[in-house]
Amino acid sequence: MGSSSLIRVPLVRNISQLPEDNYGRDGFSHVTVAGSALHGMKEVEVWLQTLTPGSHTPIHRHSCEEVFVVLKGSGTLFLASSSHEKYPGKPQEFPIFANSTFHIPVNDAHQVWNTNEHEDLQFLAIISRPPVKVFTYEDWFMPHIAAKLKFPYYWDEQCLQQPVKDEL
Repeated sequence: MGSSSLIRVPLVRNISQLPEDNYGRDGFSHVTVAGSALHGMKEVEVWLQTLTPGSHTPIHRHSCEEVFVVLKGSGTLFLASSSHEKYPGKPQEFPIFANSTFHIPVNDAHQVWNTNEHEDLQFLAIISRPPVKVFTYEDWFMPHIAAKLKFPYYWDEQCLQQPVKDEL
């Protein structure tokens, strides 16, 4: 394999200097800390995401494991552990807070809300088997077979469009 196919990024990076975008979603910020498309990660991917008060992720699922580490703020995790049924169904609600961590089982529909009126909710999300294929739902009773597939996902799509520099 030629060296021109390698992605060249610094080993040590300042998170505050990494590309950040909202991908057209108000109240949302995403930074790929370590990713498949940009950094060549094969087993895990790490995201830093921020939700402003009242904002939320879409209801979604993916066929990978996901671990959250809440850095600041508080909110609510909605989790429907019914991937074996025809639709997600009524989700369980779990309070999340700074210094909390939780994981999402493979293919379980979930959603994170910032329910704190005064502070951003910021977390690291670590996923297995990148790049992620995301299935989104309009509500908790939308059938799994009707969920919309988005692949590559917004931040991977953008990374794939950027030309790779060969510094040799």
